[in-house]
Amino acid sequence: FFEAQERASEAENVPPVIPTPHHYLLSVYRHKIFFVAVIQSEVPPLFVIEFLHRVVDTFQDYFGVCSEVMIKDNVVVVYEVLEEMLDNGFPLATESNILKELIKPPTILRTVVNTITGSTNVGDQLPTGQLSVVPWRRTGVKYTNNEAYFDVIEEIDAIIDKSGSTITAEIQGVIDACVKLTGMPDLTLSFMNPRLLDDVSFHPCVRFKRWESERILSFIPPDGNFRLLSYHVSAQNLVAIPVYVKHNISFRDSSSQGRFEITVGPKQTMGKTVEGVMVTSQMPKGVLNMTLTPSQGTHIFDPVTKLLSWDVGKINPQKLPSLKGTMSLQAGTSKPDENPTINLQFKIQQLAISGLKVNRLDMYGEKYKPFKGIKYMTKAGKFQVRT
Repeated sequence: FFEAQERASEAENVPPVIPTPHHYLLSVYRHKIFFVAVIQSEVPPLFVIEFLHRVVDTFQDYFGVCSEVMIKDNVVVVYEVLEEMLDNGFPLATESNILKELIKPPTILRTVVNTITGSTNVGDQLPTGQLSVVPWRRTGVKYTNNEAYFDVIEEIDAIIDKSGSTITAEIQGVIDACVKLTGMPDLTLSFMNPRLLDDVSFHPCVRFKRWESERILSFIPPDGNFRLLSYHVSAQNLVAIPVYVKHNISFRDSSSQGRFEITVGPKQTMGKTVEGVMVTSQMPKGVLNMTLTPSQGTHIFDPVTKLLSWDVGKINPQKLPSLKGTMSLQAGTSKPDENPTINLQFKIQQLAISGLKVNRLDMYGEKYKPFKGIKYMTKAGKFQVRT
């Protein structure tokens, strides 16, 4: 594994599956840490990779962040959690709220008590969920306020060419849920336009047959936070692009000056505000410095790494934010072969750019009326504009 790591120019380029004479090494790279599984016989690689991702999600859930320091500080809990998640080499309990019943998440007080008494975070009895037909939900859940919240979060990945046409665009979406309901509620969630979802992966609680026949999500939810489903909308459905960039970046031959102008504006946002806008661009090596004036926000150009970043903030459609000025180039060098690429980050609250809308949420099996809420959000994934 270390040899493969040395050969790779970047950490992301280490092959996920490495065969050796007697083992297979499968790895995922997250939070700047490699998680490596060692396998003696052949199994479907995605099964192992999905399990590793689940381990990382669990650590993040337990410790708030998943970092090298956090893992070292909580090494006992890490081993206890892995012991429950993987039993004799087979995934066993991978549901976060079941694990939390088995092994209590670390708190400062509990850590101090454990150090003095030599006890561990492992619970006394088996979680009630492990014994039932609904292994992801414990029995006897009680809440004074019964509430169910759903967040529809979409990330748009796109490449726009210099004339403003879309080369590729796709949406990765998730529906995250926070369900705090008493007893054993049975929920159904329906969409106005479920046909949008062409590539869907579900939490194990979703009844797949019902989705296949009626396009309705029917499930007994886990208790607390969980990801109900993740989906993918590809370019075939003509993904709407929510922002545009007007640019005029020019280098002249035999001149040590260049022009730089960009303007960012909203497009197809259904009247919603585009906020948290951040523009970054890797300038060619020949650029020594840049003298720029932003109409709003702040910008920084690092003359060493040649990275320009402009923190725009909110876009006001009446007065579009722009960044204009000149670039000074190294004297005597020929003009750069290609213009820089512009990378964008942004957020749009209360809008799912795919047009996905939840129609209604119904609850069966319990008598009370729960409080229900749904939020939408769109943000940029890898969003590039070529100039």
